[in-house]
Amino acid sequence: MGGSSLIAVRIENREDSAVEVQRVLTKNGCDIAVRVGLHDRDGSNVCSPSGTMILQMSCGPDQAKNVVKELQEIKGVRAQFIDLF
Repeated sequence: MGGSSLIAVRIENREDSAVEVQRVLTKNGCDIAVRVGLHDRDGSNVCSPSGTMILQMSCGPDQAKNVVKELQEIKGVRAQFIDLF
């Protein structure tokens, strides 16, 4: 079952939510096989305050859904569980 699900995370204001998002990711670090962060780009050299993160989970769907729930409790963060199988 490990590696058969993803979590898509949208962060709207990194400055306000980064510490809490990192806390959730660190707490659940053993359940995350791959983490990919994608910053929004507008053509300038300024780091965007928003972005998307993809997590490949190495746990069962129930635990992955718990991670989604924790992330959704953070203001400015949306998360969605994606079951691939």
